[in-house]
Amino acid sequence: MPTHRQLLLMLYPCIFGGVILEIVWYLLVRRQAYPWKEMLASAGVFLLRLPARLLLAPLIVAPVSYFAWSHRLFTVHFNTVWSIALLFLGTEFAYYWSHRAGHEIRWMWASHMVHHTPEQIHLASAYRLGPTEVLSGGWLFHLPLFVLGLHPLAVGATMTVNLFYQFWLHTDIVGRLGPLEWIFNTPSHHRVHHASNPEFLDRNYGGILILWDRLFGTFAREPSQTAMTYGLVYPIGSMNPIKIALHEWGAMAADVRRARSWRERFRQLFGRPGAGACLSHAAPAAAAPGGITQTGD
Repeated sequence: MPTHRQLLLMLYPCIFGGVILEIVWYLLVRRQAYPWKEMLASAGVFLLRLPARLLLAPLIVAPVSYFAWSHRLFTVHFNTVWSIALLFLGTEFAYYWSHRAGHEIRWMWASHMVHHTPEQIHLASAYRLGPTEVLSGGWLFHLPLFVLGLHPLAVGATMTVNLFYQFWLHTDIVGRLGPLEWIFNTPSHHRVHHASNPEFLDRNYGGILILWDRLFGTFAREPSQTAMTYGLVYPIGSMNPIKIALHEWGAMAADVRRARSWRERFRQLFGRPGAGACLSHAAPAAAAPGGITQTGD
C-alpha cells in the first residue's frame, strides 16, 4: 500500500488540473467571473500549512501514533477484503467524529473554521485548511484505530484518499446524483455543510460516506428552492491568509483574557464555539458580563 506522501505526489497534479478545468468552465461555459481572490487566499493558506505539517507531524503526530500502535491489542493484516473494509470504515468513522468535534469544540474550531471562510463554493476552496490543525488535535481521534491494530501508515494513506475524495465535493457545477446520495457524500451534501443558513449549520460531516450522518442525526438534504449562503455567519472580512489562519485563535485568546473564572476560561477554550465576529457554526448569543459572548450548553 502506498504511503500518504506517495499518494499526495500522485494526487496533487489531479487537484491542480481540476482547478484549471473549473476555471475554464467558469469562463467559457458559464461566462461568469471566477473567484480569483478566494482562490489566491486559499493558495496562501495552503502555503502557510505546508511548513506546519512538515515540522509538527513528524515531531508530534508520528511519535504519538506509533506509541499507540506499539500498545495495540491486535494486529490487522491487510490481506483480505474484510480487513481492508475494516480499515476504510474505521477511518471514516474516526474522521466523522473528528470533523464533528471540529465544529463543536472551540479549540478545534479555531483551526477548522479556516476551511469555512470561503464565501463561494469552488474546487480551490477544498485546500483552504487550517495550518494549526496539528495543534488543535483532530488527529487524536484516530489513535483508537492504532490501539485496535490498524497500522498508522495504512490509516494515513486511507485518510489521504478520504481528503482527496472530498476535493471534488467543493463545487456547485455538479447537481444531485440520485441513489448514490443515500450512501456517499456528494457535492450536494457538502454544499449543505458549507452553508451558513441557520437550518444547515453543523450538518453532513462525512468524508466519503454519508452513512454516519444519517445514523447519528446530523444529515440534511440540499433544498431545491432555498438559496444557499456560504462562508461564516460572521465573516472576518479579509482575504489575508495570515488573518484567515489565526483570526479565531486571537478571538479565543481575547475571550480567555476577559474571563472572570477558571470555569469560564475552560469554557472559552473547550466549550462550543460562541457567537462572535469570526464564528459561523453557533447561534447568536447575548454578551455575558465582561463582554464575553456565550451560547447555551
